[in-house]
Amino acid sequence: MLRQIETTIYCPYCGEPQTILIDPSVLQQSYIEDCQVCCRPIEFQVEVSVDGEDVSVMTMTDND
Repeated sequence: MLRQIETTIYCPYCGEPQTILIDPSVLQQSYIEDCQVCCRPIEFQVEVSVDGEDVSVMTMTDND
């Protein structure tokens, strides 16, 4: 089992940093999660390399 990858993102609404966990067993992910600070919905686009070492996280508002 692959370990989860911890990364920091910044809320596209309030700009506050927050730590999220990425499951590297899913190479392409798209989901919505509320900001831990301002509670607005953040859209996540996540890509994980085949070896599970490199992670790209894009965050957007629900209006983008």
